[in-house]
Amino acid sequence: MIAPNKYVPIDASLIGIGATMLKHMAGPTTVTALWEACRTLPPVGTFHRFVLALDLLYALGAVELEGGMITRVARP
Repeated sequence: MIAPNKYVPIDASLIGIGATMLKHMAGPTTVTALWEACRTLPPVGTFHRFVLALDLLYALGAVELEGGMITRVARP
């Protein structure tokens, strides 16, 4: 379920959900604000999947949490 495969489409994988969430992060935001922006998106679906995708983004180093704000990490 982390990566897409023959049976799990990209939209249902945590990688795909994380990519969708990154698209909706214009700047530093709180978890609550990001959830409100993404909760109606079909790939995200539930808060459980939202948190799993956010954890994956943090583990991959794609986002950082500083002072209660989530920010995208700019890579060169």
